[in-house]
Amino acid sequence: MARPPKRKVVTEKPAVDYYKPRGIPMIQLEENSLTLEEMEAFRLADGLGCYQEDAATRMGVSRQTFQRLLKQARSKIVDALVNGKALHMSGGNYITPAGKGNYRCGYCGGEMKPGTGAKGPPLRCPTCD
Repeated sequence: MARPPKRKVVTEKPAVDYYKPRGIPMIQLEENSLTLEEMEAFRLADGLGCYQEDAATRMGVSRQTFQRLLKQARSKIVDALVNGKALHMSGGNYITPAGKGNYRCGYCGGEMKPGTGAKGPPLRCPTCD
């Protein structure tokens, strides 16, 4: 039986969720999809200049997982820029801080308390499981 995927902590959702080259109709464009946890890894590493170990701790994942997310994000962004593709940011397996030490599920928006694990963020949402 496969291990259930761990939810990553996404502190900030992007202000916009779609980018495309100017002057080209959407019907003519290919699209790259970027998950919100990949975008968060890109934002922390390249936008804020965080070290990978610090950024991984902020997201509640291992450094190796953070490095994999960052590599995937950079690859998709470079492909979109170099080859003139649209970039759509959505989805993923994530939670967001909800204040007072709680978290909000990225799927249903339900609020949950931190888990009892060493890293804190819960693995399962009580609303959508």
